Amino acid sequence: MKDEEGQVIKDTASQEAEQLTEKTAIANLKQKKDLGARYYAAWWLGKFRIKTPEAVNSLLMALEDEKDRAPDGGYPLRRNAARALGKLGDKAAVEPLIRCLKFPDYYVREAAAQALEVLDDRRCIPALIELLDGGIESATRVPGKPHLVQPYEAVIEALGTLEATDAIEHIEPFTKHPTEKVKYAAARAMYQLTHQDKYGEILIKALEGDDLQLRRSALMDLGAVGYIKAGNAIAETLAENSMKLIALKGLLETDLSDTNQEISPQSINIMNLMDSLL
Repeated sequence: MKDEEGQVIKDTASQEAEQLTEKTAIANLKQKKDLGARYYAAWWLGKFRIKTPEAVNSLLMALEDEKDRAPDGGYPLRRNAARALGKLGDKAAVEPLIRCLKFPDYYVREAAAQALEVLDDRRCIPALIELLDGGIESATRVPGKPHLVQPYEAVIEALGTLEATDAIEHIEPFTKHPTEKVKYAAARAMYQLTHQDKYGEILIKALEGDDLQLRRSALMDLGAVGYIKAGNAIAETLAENSMKLIALKGLLETDLSDTNQEISPQSINIMNLMDSLL
């Protein structure tokens, strides 16, 4: 019941946030008294892609906030500001987000890595690689916390998207990480960086796992990297047809891009698989 009540409160606040305007959202973000209003103002600016200079500057200020603290010592407003800045796509956020990769709050570092991936600016690559220092041996869980030492999944996915070939030797050991989602993120990135089938096959193997959430994750990874050989495995995996269609669409788009929009036998197979799921 407690969780349900908390969700009701969150949903209500989200509905209130949707009534904001750019002017009121920025004003809410700048004031210091109502922390909830600041949190949802940052969310709103990101959700509705408000990319004016004043909005970006307000979020950059929120990225330095010290007042909004969670009971566990985290920084909720900073996390939301980082996510929003990634959505806005303004390169002015790159350097501040790089600095966030050294911030003590794990979830701020995770949000910063995800935002930097979206911003697609290679200046962040050295700082992202630095978070992988120590390799798989140091990639353990923090005692008493539900997370690892670093947000490896977000960091590795960002390096793959950024085509950071300098990171290959740092990422490869994580394909053997005991945490499946980190392992699959590493396989995804290694396929993006090397195009070697063995990494795509790791993700195909993941489709046979017992955990539905992990199968869904592998589906999205295969679709994101466009591993065309995964078509049949995607169609046959035990997951929702809607997610399988999204993954197959990713494969089709990649194949069409590689063939300059010409319909290849692989594309025909993918389209037939998609038809069978409709």
